[in-house]
Formats: sequence, structure tokens, C-alpha cells
Amino acid sequence: MVAKKKIKKDAEQAKIRIQYYRSTIGFPQSQKDIVLGLGLRKLNQIVERPDTLSMRGAVEKVPHLIRIIE
Repeated sequence: MVAKKKIKKDAEQAKIRIQYYRSTIGFPQSQKDIVLGLGLRKLNQIVERPDTLSMRGAVEKVPHLIRIIE
């Protein structure tokens, strides 16, 4: 019988904090969808998301509506 080794995630995945600081009124629907896709619903809301290339790409699409808090 072979014992399976349990793999633990010792290193936590890096996170970025994103703040929604400007309304999407007057902007295209695609930009509104990006903001909603990031999980942002209310102005000045802050969410934590994994720091991946796909998250960074979404943030770069709407830099005029959201900001990254370090």
C-alpha cells in the first residue's frame, strides 16, 4: 500500500486590494461588466482578489474607475 503525501500550501497566494472609487454611469456596458466581474458593487468598496495576470488585466481595462491599494 502506497501512502499518499498531503500537499500543503505553505506560501499564501499574493492578494491585491481593489477599490471602486468612480461610478460607471456614462461608461460602456463592457466596462460596467468588468467592474461587476471583480465583485465590486458599491462606490468606495474594497475587495481582495488573487494577484494573477488575469486580475491585473481586468484592472488595467478600467484604471479610471478603480484603483489598487497597496
